[in-house]
Amino acid sequence: MESVSETPRPETRGEFDLTLSDREHHEFRLLAEELAASAPTVIDDPKWVATARELSAGLPLRIRQTVHAYRHDPGESGTLVLRNLPVDESTLPPTPTVPESVEREATVPAAIAALITSQIGEMAAYRDEKSGALVQNVVPVPGREGSQSNAGSTPLELHVENAFHPHRPDFVGLLCLRSDHTNAAGTPVSSIRHTLRRLAPGVRDVLFQERFTTTPPPSFHAGDAAAAHAVLTGDADDPNVKVDFHATTAVDPEAARALDRLREAFIEAATTLVLRSGEMAFVDNRIAIHGRTAFTPRYDGRDRWLHRTFALLDNRRTRGSRPGNGSVLA
Repeated sequence: MESVSETPRPETRGEFDLTLSDREHHEFRLLAEELAASAPTVIDDPKWVATARELSAGLPLRIRQTVHAYRHDPGESGTLVLRNLPVDESTLPPTPTVPESVEREATVPAAIAALITSQIGEMAAYRDEKSGALVQNVVPVPGREGSQSNAGSTPLELHVENAFHPHRPDFVGLLCLRSDHTNAAGTPVSSIRHTLRRLAPGVRDVLFQERFTTTPPPSFHAGDAAAAHAVLTGDADDPNVKVDFHATTAVDPEAARALDRLREAFIEAATTLVLRSGEMAFVDNRIAIHGRTAFTPRYDGRDRWLHRTFALLDNRRTRGSRPGNGSVLA
């Protein structure tokens, strides 16, 4: 099987790639500091989430304009990258190494992630993943190097985030606090808008049929494979994609061949984002899939550290799965 870690092309600047000016950087930092200090300073508290939503309207204009344009139509690549965000690596504590690591107490980096995510959509999390925390740590964990999860450091297969879930996130955010020691760790990203043209009509037809099943990832502690589903849905010329190449299987040989060809096409079209401290990427989880290239953690307190957030565009659509009208989906 072709390795996803060896194939993706280096990153090229996409349609939505914004580097903050020094003035925007300063303005953003003041806003993030205000949010981090806002009572009750507990990220998952509804009052803090509401404050993040309110303060996000004060982000520098160019950020809001770029985010809104991306949210309206994510372009061919399905990605947004914001650079020169006010993350001060010199003030960070050691990179966490415990399993299921999350952020509960408000910090400036967590506030940065929350402010931007609140402009993308409604912040959300999942009860059975990372205990429903809204800001999650993506860090290597000793003993889990080979895990097909955010705790691993070997190649992570291309996937839609939470592909098995009926209310998977519309967008996934990744804020880099600290890159790995050698800047080897990357996020391969590939969009169905780039991939579809590589597929023969017969392959496309199969992928639009309910001949596939997907199981939950290791990071979830509950749930079974969903009912048979199609990998491609929606408009025939601009579909959404629902696949996890580690967890999605075909129900018959023809469907398996189509799934293999889709994986090949995604790899052929992939590029790799290598985030540095103070850079945040969003992936449109409806049209783009992502993974992770391999890196070698040292567990010395300075390993790769990302904050991950999820955003939903329509809170009403998920109301029945959010007890108490909160941010956590059952």
